[in-house]
Amino acid sequence: MRDTFKPAELARGVVIGHDKRFSGRDFALAAAEVITGNGIPVHFCQGPTPTPAISFQVVHLGALGAVNITASHNPPADNGFKVRDPQGGAIDPDGLKRIESFIPPTVAGVRRIPAVQAEAVGLLRFFDAKPAYLARIRELVDVQPIKDAGLTVVYDAMWGNGAGWFDELLAGGKTRVVAIHAGTNPDFPEMERPEPIRPNVDKCLEKVVEVGADVGIINDGDADRIGLADENGEFIDQLRAYGLMALYLITVRGDHRPIVKALSTTGMLEILGKTYGVDVYEVGVGFKYVAPKMLETGAMIGG
Repeated sequence: MRDTFKPAELARGVVIGHDKRFSGRDFALAAAEVITGNGIPVHFCQGPTPTPAISFQVVHLGALGAVNITASHNPPADNGFKVRDPQGGAIDPDGLKRIESFIPPTVAGVRRIPAVQAEAVGLLRFFDAKPAYLARIRELVDVQPIKDAGLTVVYDAMWGNGAGWFDELLAGGKTRVVAIHAGTNPDFPEMERPEPIRPNVDKCLEKVVEVGADVGIINDGDADRIGLADENGEFIDQLRAYGLMALYLITVRGDHRPIVKALSTTGMLEILGKTYGVDVYEVGVGFKYVAPKMLETGAMIGG
């Protein structure tokens, strides 16, 4: 960062978050100790935080980027290290290689200060990422009619970071949220991994039928993937969910900006593009390819 940004820019700091996996917070604090050890402030998210909320906070706080300790939808034994750019987007492969080039050959070459010391001198700040993120969602989506509709929604957090966030978003109205897998268990019982695909979502589908819910919503471990269930407990995977969101933006919101899709994403998007006169750009698999293309084209949605 010191090689990339001007000294005055470094004061903007870096956002750090983590998921509920084994030692996730410890790894996140280790990253914070290295970054603050180099004189760069850290905004540390209190508690497990959804990946989209971490990306949002980068822009909201005007930070230089983010470090996110998460293995997303992968098996229990895994963990991961995600980085974000100043726009909150994934960094492209060339950028990742550049970051890797600065990794010293031994731990002895790593500059680091204890978290307690970093907090005492004002370089490490702990904050709640939820209020500003939910406020932004309420600006983008008219939530009140949903709260007043008297719906029953089953929300499956898959033992992940979305637990408590969706409930709070819809709290205070007639709509009821029935949450499952909302605790902390890094072994992810009742599923192979926290990925919203069959058979991992089967308990949610059963719960929708059991409570007579109108809809089921499933997020993966770091709450950046989605699956849906209709009122009959039929599963709607993330590919069809993406198609439905794009259709909504075009036909209801009247948005005709481009769509960016990964190679692995549904061909429904090309059909929508041809039907409604919307440009569709296809890129490699991963947000590291999707995000730069979205910025380049001014896309309305990407995935």
